[in-house]
Amino acid sequence: MATEQECQDALARLAGRLGDGDASARSKSFDRTLTCTLRDLGVVYGGRLKDGQLIDIARTGSSDAQIRLTMSSDDLLALVDGELNMGSAWATGRVKVEAGVRDLLKLRTIF
Repeated sequence: MATEQECQDALARLAGRLGDGDASARSKSFDRTLTCTLRDLGVVYGGRLKDGQLIDIARTGSSDAQIRLTMSSDDLLALVDGELNMGSAWATGRVKVEAGVRDLLKLRTIF
């Protein structure tokens, strides 16, 4: 099980990678709230996906958001480090994604 600090660092790395990406490849006009619930730690992080960037990441007490991710802390680290494919993690139930169909399609262009 990863520590809470390791998860915070992983989310910061993800935000940095998204922010450094090619601006032309970003999905413009995409502004959604996002939460990531880490089942094994009992912790929820919230943030905002805005124009292809992940911003305002902080621990929160509620998982209410337009896009909700649920996974283990180890799976978060593996996803961010590129050791786990998001599609296969979702298909096998390791990562749960709750979002509208349009949001899911837009997420594919960001990640």
